[in-house]
Amino acid sequence: MRIGYYPGCSLTSSAREYDESVRAVCEVLDLTLVEIPDWNCCGASSAHVASEELALSLRARNLALAEAAGLDEILAPCAACFSRLASASVELADNPQKCQAVSEVVGMPYSGGVKVLNMLAVLERFKDEIAAKTDQSFRHKVACYYGCLLVRPTKVAQFDRVEDPQSMDQIMAAAGAKPVRWSSKTECCGTGLSTITRTELVANLSGRIVADAAKREAVAIVTACPMCQTNLDMRRPEINQKLQEEHRIPVLYVTQALGLAMGIDPQRLGLHRNMVPVELPEPEPEVVTTDDDDED
Repeated sequence: MRIGYYPGCSLTSSAREYDESVRAVCEVLDLTLVEIPDWNCCGASSAHVASEELALSLRARNLALAEAAGLDEILAPCAACFSRLASASVELADNPQKCQAVSEVVGMPYSGGVKVLNMLAVLERFKDEIAAKTDQSFRHKVACYYGCLLVRPTKVAQFDRVEDPQSMDQIMAAAGAKPVRWSSKTECCGTGLSTITRTELVANLSGRIVADAAKREAVAIVTACPMCQTNLDMRRPEINQKLQEEHRIPVLYVTQALGLAMGIDPQRLGLHRNMVPVELPEPEPEVVTTDDDDED
């Protein structure tokens, strides 16, 4: 099976470990990633507040390039890239006149037929393969953290339950993990409040998430968003200072966690790039049921 691949700016720079783990896991799942040729920035950082035409055209060019390459679906692992590209895909599919207008701006035709998928939507298709390709020894309590951007807007994201999504929980359970029930899975980590200049706000919001995961006795936070991972991982010193206690719970990309469950070399998963050391305890003992237990 093959699918178009849009790494975006973050996965080629600050979130290289996400890209590395995505490629490693997809290789095990026999999913061929076809990188969109000559892709450009989706404009997630500022284009949409500077110019509506520029923002839509930046995204439309990537969709047109994918279509020209014969790709009807593309995977955008970054939550921000997914949100921007998927929004454009929906907007253009519903408006042929606007689709024609941006086609003229970018200098290439686009019919509006390319579908954009996030990492979880793709992994959901492979739950059986994930279960088969892991030895089920990854019996760790994990806190699946979706963040606020990945699940919204609802028309674009199309998650099963916006406030209490389940797809990542089910994917990790297929790998043998034990997702915890918690109320912070879609809380904002503070990215929209400026990760760079207002770190005290980020520490406050992200600190609540880290503290909640630790309270649920999770040994790792699992996410599919580079900005969420950065805030919860790289900002840990500020978080610990804000909370006035030391939290060493690591923050893994979902593909890093799956890669560990599949027995992939941690180096290939980019775990050495994580700021908080990934030091997981021994897995919880396997619960074996017997026929006598079933009769009881």
